[in-house]
Amino acid sequence: MGKKKQEPVDPNNLKPEDMLKFEIAAELGLADKVVAGGWRCLTAKESGRIGGLITRKKREMAGQKGKNQTLKDEKKDPII
Repeated sequence: MGKKKQEPVDPNNLKPEDMLKFEIAAELGLADKVVAGGWRCLTAKESGRIGGLITRKKREMAGQKGKNQTLKDEKKDPII
């Protein structure tokens, strides 16, 4: 088996899919650890916590999007 590569993360040059992940890592106080050692330096517990919060935020965003769409539809065709 090969060694796990620990590449440091540059917060200024993140891919779009990594922006939310880094934002959550920062909220959990793990940003410095990620910047220094990369994503692979996190423990399974830390990674799982980040993944769970990403899922929660994505669901919230999808829910908000659905609510906004419903409101737009009601404004177009009001029920009388």
